[in-house]
Amino acid sequence: MKSENFLLKFFLVAYLVVFFGYLLGPLLVMSVTAFNSPSFPKLTPWECLTFEWFDVLAQDERIITGLKNSLIVGFGTVILSVVMGLAGALMLTQIWPKMRATYYTIVIAPILIPGVVLGISTLVFWDRVSVMLGFGSGSFFQNGIFLTILGQSTFIASYCMLVFVARLQRFDTGLTEAALDLGASNAQAFRKILLPFMKPAIASAAVLAFLASFENYNTTTFTFGKFPTLTIELAQKVRYGIDPSISALAFIIICLTVIGALAHEVYRRRQQLALNNGAPLSAVTGSFQLPKFLRGNPAAIVLVLISLGGFTTIWFSQVYSPKECILDVREQKRILQDLRIQDIKRKRLEQQKATQGTQSTAPANSSTLPQSPNKGAFGGVFAPDNLNKETGKKAVPQSPGKGAFGGVFAPGNLDKTGPQDKKSD
Repeated sequence: MKSENFLLKFFLVAYLVVFFGYLLGPLLVMSVTAFNSPSFPKLTPWECLTFEWFDVLAQDERIITGLKNSLIVGFGTVILSVVMGLAGALMLTQIWPKMRATYYTIVIAPILIPGVVLGISTLVFWDRVSVMLGFGSGSFFQNGIFLTILGQSTFIASYCMLVFVARLQRFDTGLTEAALDLGASNAQAFRKILLPFMKPAIASAAVLAFLASFENYNTTTFTFGKFPTLTIELAQKVRYGIDPSISALAFIIICLTVIGALAHEVYRRRQQLALNNGAPLSAVTGSFQLPKFLRGNPAAIVLVLISLGGFTTIWFSQVYSPKECILDVREQKRILQDLRIQDIKRKRLEQQKATQGTQSTAPANSSTLPQSPNKGAFGGVFAPDNLNKETGKKAVPQSPGKGAFGGVFAPGNLDKTGPQDKKSD
């Protein structure tokens, strides 16, 4: 029984290690490459610890401009998607019950449509609207920021609606009805009863919408126009070659995401502890004693450690200088290169000596054979003057006035009569 429990725990731990290694391994590798000195992101061989790629990232105007555009598009998408998602969720709870399934399918459909199709359709639709209204090519309806916000909101609003629907399923509609019976208007009932209940869902939907907008590429690649976002700039840099500044950007994004998640977990645990101890809800936002809180909240411990690590890294980057290490690495590379060049030259000299040795042995072997004087290879058979020479015979003298073939084909032969013709006469 103990052996079975041990095997079960072993396989469970092994599975978790493999799963999280597969999930988080690339992020860890990219984060480490941000601190390596080579000009191309790589983990091995490790050369020098450096922070210069963060300076390179801060001086990259295209990345900074893309980040600004992504933030503008993200906040615009959050506002539009949260409003549309909340309206869609409220409509779903108020619509005729037999129409809810059809309405739900229509509202969720943009999630199932590819982002490329959404981007192209958004671009074509608003271009036609601009032409119909008589605006020029540089109108507001063809602005890249405007088109990107609308294109992303078409499917991100559906995700927000799902978050609001899950929250509304736990809402007691009798509270709103009681407020209306007591004389409150619909706006007052929504603002004082429903909206406070929906605050956690609104915060979750806003975070989800911002992250979905920040990392979107398929839809944005057709709508950004003259305002490329961060994902567009990163894709273009990957196409033409990257450096570890991309790893530095990834490291910053990962750290901000982890710190935000831990801060949310700290707040949630603190709230839960206050409620379990019978404290009022206002105590959740009251004073905060760090030592006691750390003893009961592991997430706070991790958050404090990450914060200390970040401050230590910033301080160390101001003190540490990798110039000496980089110069040493360059000197080592130069020495290795010189050794390789010398090795290549030595091998080439050996090859040349071997080639010259084979060429010198061939004439030595051929010199043992006697040759006739004034004759080269093959006994002078292919000498140019051999056609006019014959061995052992003298040239036969030709009759005067006759050329080749004894003058048989001479033109005057037709006017001459042979001896047989004379006899017949």
